[in-house]
Amino acid sequence: MMALLFRPATIFFHLKPSSKSTKMALNINNKGSIASFTTTTSTANTQRRKLPILLFDIMDTIVRDPFYHDIPAFFGLSFKELIECKHPTAWIEFEKGLIDETELARKFFKDERPFDLEGLKDCMRGGYSYIEGVEGLLNDLKQNNYEMHAFTNYPIWYQMIEDKLKISTYLSWTFCSCVIGKRKPEPDFYLEVLRHLQIEPASCIFIDDRLRNVEAAVEAGIIGLHFKNADLLRQDLSILGIEISADEHNGNHDLAKLTEEHVP
Repeated sequence: MMALLFRPATIFFHLKPSSKSTKMALNINNKGSIASFTTTTSTANTQRRKLPILLFDIMDTIVRDPFYHDIPAFFGLSFKELIECKHPTAWIEFEKGLIDETELARKFFKDERPFDLEGLKDCMRGGYSYIEGVEGLLNDLKQNNYEMHAFTNYPIWYQMIEDKLKISTYLSWTFCSCVIGKRKPEPDFYLEVLRHLQIEPASCIFIDDRLRNVEAAVEAGIIGLHFKNADLLRQDLSILGIEISADEHNGNHDLAKLTEEHVP
């Protein structure tokens, strides 16, 4: 079996031989970089789908994660102190849907100290915001009719993110750990995604800020992008041949902002 691992900047490929029903073309220019990505399928259920399908992590890829700064401040602790005194598995259990928020509140701290659960939720709501430049990118991808899904480790509180930021405007909350009962980088979570989508792994691109999660995707045969910022992600997607239209409104807004900042 032939495998290829290609890493220009933040792009990870692990290409496995595809089935007879799928043809994949990676066009490489004379500098060794990928010039375009095209995939066609002949299976009835995927024939009309635009490929590749894009899978997005949410926290610190699309949405700012309040856990690292806002939550320690809410408890009056440093991040290190919070890590030392919180229960080692309670949040993971909450993310997998094994416990509800009442049980989380009971066992969040090792010593089971009480705290204001609603206050914590308000703190998290206040901390949610789009990562700079990402919403514009999602809008551009949607305008080009790409199928996009959330593929995220998060508890039922993802609904608070949706209520505030309306992420479903751009993608579907299809693969949340609290619903599926699995977490990245567990291999079966990736396989569950592929089973649900009924798609070849090489017809998916997965974007995540955590390198280990990207590596697990690559191990499953999925193309992985390690997210660092929206501009680099645009570049990586363009290298793969993903169609990204220019957002003239955002571009004009950014130009106006830049002009204002440099007016004496």
